[in-house]
Amino acid sequence: MGNIKETTLEIDLSALAHNFNFLKSRLQKKTRFLAVVKAFAYGSDTVAVAQKLEQLGADYLAVAYTQEGILLREAEITLPILVLHPQPINFGKIIEHGLEPNMYSPRILKLFIQEAKSQKQSDYPVHIKFNTGLNRLGFWESDINHIIGQLKDQKAIKVKCILSHLAASEDANEREFSLGQIQTFQKIATELSEKLGYMPLRHMLNTSGILNYPEAQFEMVRSGIGLYGFGNNPEIDKELQPVASLKTVISQLHKIEPNETVGYNRAFVSGGYRMTATLPIGHADGIGRQYGNGKASVLVHGKKAPIIGNVCMDMVMIDVTDIDCKEGDEVLIFGKELSAETFADSANTISYELLTAISQRVKRSII
Repeated sequence: MGNIKETTLEIDLSALAHNFNFLKSRLQKKTRFLAVVKAFAYGSDTVAVAQKLEQLGADYLAVAYTQEGILLREAEITLPILVLHPQPINFGKIIEHGLEPNMYSPRILKLFIQEAKSQKQSDYPVHIKFNTGLNRLGFWESDINHIIGQLKDQKAIKVKCILSHLAASEDANEREFSLGQIQTFQKIATELSEKLGYMPLRHMLNTSGILNYPEAQFEMVRSGIGLYGFGNNPEIDKELQPVASLKTVISQLHKIEPNETVGYNRAFVSGGYRMTATLPIGHADGIGRQYGNGKASVLVHGKKAPIIGNVCMDMVMIDVTDIDCKEGDEVLIFGKELSAETFADSANTISYELLTAISQRVKRSII
């Protein structure tokens, strides 16, 4: 403790390597590994994480939006990059930067073929997504003949991969549903490959899928949250290391008298003499108002200090009455000693939301 002088998100690349190797150890030798680096690599640092993953031997990267993929290409990342949720306005840029779009609907497929043809492409790699029960994006099984019809008599694009997404891979109570999704995907892949004349790479498993459905690895798996240290399972979490640690400092200490109030709308009323500390972090940094009023706690010298009153845009106040601390001391919001999962859970949300909400104005420090 003590080396932080301002609000900082520390990104530990050795923890990333540990998590990557742990997840790889769950795969068959030939199974490819697609690392998901969307949303600033789950709120951390896209480029630093992608460079490390390339070095570690990831086979593929995935982002949600086109601009995220362009950022990686500009950083000279050469791995294949899947764009999970492309929009037609960006198809030209996708081709320009050698990104691989996910074709998820008849409209998207038709428009991308048109763009690839107009740019005189040959066998441009695309992924075809099938909806097997998540009901978010994807073709239906009944669309196979339509897809084949679109693909025949054209050489502009080629199906490199087919994919789907499990809806509840972390939930043991939904095992039957997940197995049904896997079975449906296998059936779709078989039918599509017979009509294509070859079997594209298949990928369906997310982090929890890798851990719970090893039989459905196919040729490739996708991992996001697991790489960043969370396995949606307390037993697995013990095996993983959080990549991101959010730290800040005490700006000011205040002695509060009985019946005094703290913060906007006088939300905290002191029941007695208290000592509060004000921290330079707030809802504009990703620590939302839902964490205030005693819901979440932070660590000061290893001791829990609850957030009191309403979270402000750039500040939170914590109760440090029973903690020996001074202005300038380091405070841990979440990290190795206080999990982001625990912090998020206190406000009835999930680690994914907390991590990806950390604002870009927060300083990143790569370890």
